[in-house]
Amino acid sequence: MNFMEERIIKDGTVKPGNVLKVDSFLNHQMDIKLMDQMADALYARFGHKPITKVLTIEASGIAIAGAVARRFGVPALFAKKAKSLNLDGEMYVAEVESFTHKV
Repeated sequence: MNFMEERIIKDGTVKPGNVLKVDSFLNHQMDIKLMDQMADALYARFGHKPITKVLTIEASGIAIAGAVARRFGVPALFAKKAKSLNLDGEMYVAEVESFTHKV
């Protein structure tokens, strides 16, 4: 995915704490053609595998997961940051730290 490295070098910025800011093309403003390009690259690499779902976290990855899921023809899922009142039944729970929010 050299195209992604090139885009990060061109439009990404590094903030204090080594946080990579890519909001001009991946999260606050999304370059849909770039997401389709990433989905195509992932499909080229993993398209021969029996992929049944694409899972991401509830963050900037949702849009990319949607593009990848569309390319693979499978559902996209995202892990919630916090428990929601409309969730019930079994669920997986893991502790993670946000690099940007430090929580």
